[in-house]
Amino acid sequence: MKHVIRNRLLTALVGALALAIGGMAQAEDTIKIAIVGPITGPVAQYGEMQMNGAKMAVEQINAKGGVNGKKLEAVLMDDVCEPKQAVAVANKVVNEGIGFVVGHLCSGSTQPASKIYDEEGILMITPAATNPDITKQGYKQVFRTIGTDDQQGPVAGNFIADRIKPKQMAILHDKQQYGQGIASEVKRTVEGKGIKVVLFEGINKGQTDFSALITKMKKEGVDFVYYGGYHPELGLILRQAREQGFDARFMGPEGVGNKDITAIAGPASEGLLVTLPADFTQDPANAALVKAFKDKNLDPSGPFVMPGYAAVQIIADTIAKTGSTDPKAVAEAMHQSSYKTPIGTVAFKDSGDLKEFQFIVFTWHADATKTPVQ
Repeated sequence: MKHVIRNRLLTALVGALALAIGGMAQAEDTIKIAIVGPITGPVAQYGEMQMNGAKMAVEQINAKGGVNGKKLEAVLMDDVCEPKQAVAVANKVVNEGIGFVVGHLCSGSTQPASKIYDEEGILMITPAATNPDITKQGYKQVFRTIGTDDQQGPVAGNFIADRIKPKQMAILHDKQQYGQGIASEVKRTVEGKGIKVVLFEGINKGQTDFSALITKMKKEGVDFVYYGGYHPELGLILRQAREQGFDARFMGPEGVGNKDITAIAGPASEGLLVTLPADFTQDPANAALVKAFKDKNLDPSGPFVMPGYAAVQIIADTIAKTGSTDPKAVAEAMHQSSYKTPIGTVAFKDSGDLKEFQFIVFTWHADATKTPVQ
């Protein structure tokens, strides 16, 4: 009887070992890429843009046979655009043995996560986080497929100074790394051109009542407002400004440029100025890709869709080129390579930033469409 029990135990152990080995072999047949951003929370629509782009790249690359005989596997993770959750997600990426990350989205989440990825030898490409400090840390495996606030801020600031020429300007921000950072860049640019900033003030993330702030701006005679941050707060400011008869024109960065600002502000969103990446859907080279998105009832025009696609493509192309899935080897090759992507020809500086990226000023409309300013 003891022999029977021992034999059964031995059979069970052998079976468990075989399953474990089989699971490891199966895992090794895929190259996992964590796609990280806000799936839930107030800016989840931006995470959706990034993830739609990245998932489309994974799908199309796999349809062509994958990379060096292996399929890509997208592992979606939600950081809610919150720094603490981003750190938890970054540790989860480490624990799951994933070597590549596309994300995070918000600068305030990306920076603490990037520190963990650097320490653990993981390669990260953010298609959305624009704060310059992220790539000033000297990390060799941190990249981005979008421009930076010290590129975007001057585009907005120069437009304001050269085209708008306000007499009394206010600059508002949400006190977050992204919002305050780009607001500071705009302030530096306009003041360098002699524009008077009579108010530089922070609001609180999640704040809903801006009546006192609007009264203050009216008292200061403000005729133009720049806002650094995301659409939930600016949408309310626009709506309440209209209700209080404050008719100054507003401008914001790519963090406000999506249809939900119209849902919040309604007619008050008409005429809002927004800096956004170029509309990559208008590039004839992207016609087939645009159709692929539309065939799935997905909008390819969001600012982070094509950068998300490009991030996955660059990782895949470099793995194919090097024959290696070692993040360090892939990162080294990325620094020395250039890529043809849906956002144009991409090459990286030593910092991991793009050598070239273009932001354009658009006029936002109350029907949630936008037109480039000529």
